Amino acid sequence: MLKRSGYADLPLHTGLVPKWLADRMKLLGTQIVESILLNYGKKEVLTRLSDPLWFQSLGSVLGMDWHSSGITTSVMYALKRGINERAREFGLCVCGGRGKYSRKTPEELLFLADATGLDGDSLVNASRLTAKVDGNALQDGFQLYMHNFILSDEGDWVVVQQGMNTKSQTARRYHWSSENLRSFVEEPHSGVTGENQGKILNLTASAAKETRGSILSLTHENPDKMLREIAKITGQDYVRQMEFDFEGSHSLTRKAPDLQEKEILIRNDRNLVMPSRHEVRSEDVDLKRLGAVLATAYESNNQNFESLLLTPGLGPRTLQSLTLVSEVIYGTPSRFSDPARFSFAHGGKDGHPFPVPLKIYDESIRILGESIEKSKLGYNDKSDCLRRLYKTAQEIERKCDPMADFEATLAHERTHSKEWGGMTCEGEV
Repeated sequence: MLKRSGYADLPLHTGLVPKWLADRMKLLGTQIVESILLNYGKKEVLTRLSDPLWFQSLGSVLGMDWHSSGITTSVMYALKRGINERAREFGLCVCGGRGKYSRKTPEELLFLADATGLDGDSLVNASRLTAKVDGNALQDGFQLYMHNFILSDEGDWVVVQQGMNTKSQTARRYHWSSENLRSFVEEPHSGVTGENQGKILNLTASAAKETRGSILSLTHENPDKMLREIAKITGQDYVRQMEFDFEGSHSLTRKAPDLQEKEILIRNDRNLVMPSRHEVRSEDVDLKRLGAVLATAYESNNQNFESLLLTPGLGPRTLQSLTLVSEVIYGTPSRFSDPARFSFAHGGKDGHPFPVPLKIYDESIRILGESIEKSKLGYNDKSDCLRRLYKTAQEIERKCDPMADFEATLAHERTHSKEWGGMTCEGEV
């Protein structure tokens, strides 16, 4: 059963993803999706995409800025390019996109419906309703500018869409899933991410059921009568303000955090508030989990990963990246409460926590690709090794107290950045 996975506040970032990163994001992102498909099936891919924290972790492991709203558009663009090239093989297709591409979603859904025998009108209705609810029924100050509809050939779907608040220069990401969806207008979201803007109107809240009914009844009243009644009312009493406490993942209301709060990463159960600063700090990361990753890569018995280590040139630094990649593939929801940790796989394009190590990134793509192709032929040694990387890190974390030395880890990465082909948006380090 899919559960609401919480919310995350994201500062708005602008600018283009450099081609050298966009192409790698497409390759590695598609490989991660394919690995999940092979291990768990299509429904699990959609379940992961509907989880805001897993989605943020995926963007981090792909080399995007760890806290940025740009993860949404860039990851979805990478997945659309990669998945749609293999749509028949995967049984998945990504529709829509940003701006004018979002408006093509109904046309794309009807085309897919004709090809698969699915109910196209129902799919188009779902696409339009999700956009209408987030654009109108959930009045939180954000205007939608991106809408992606991810569809399986079995009729299951996920919507990932994002809105922008131009005044505050913040973004909010909304996640929808068809699984266990009972109503489009009452508690429909699997997760909402975004920068809190204080009081908002949310007519999708269960507490607003009576209000929705009242609004509907007003539409049946004589307009002249309604205008006369409204004219008798002065001040703010003519509107019944619907203000609720902020609870759960579906953003109702909450006091906007002050500037000091925005400078730290706030965790509360499955909720996440991303800071506006660019640098990654030790408090952003679960240091025990990061320590387990480093211990797996640099200190564990490498005989456990013999088939991987037979790969020419593979060293501990690539094992570090592959351990985090394996966690994105095999990890359970509780593992993604600190998305910043996944930036220690391939860094970030803005240079935080360190420049993207292209040589390591390319090794990750090559090894994961080999494991996928060999597993299709019945040779599971490499894919079993990747799973063991994740299991080993879990075991070290459970049995030991492997706290990472955060500053030493950053220093090590930056010292070797040039050797590993470090790149940022500004170019080579």
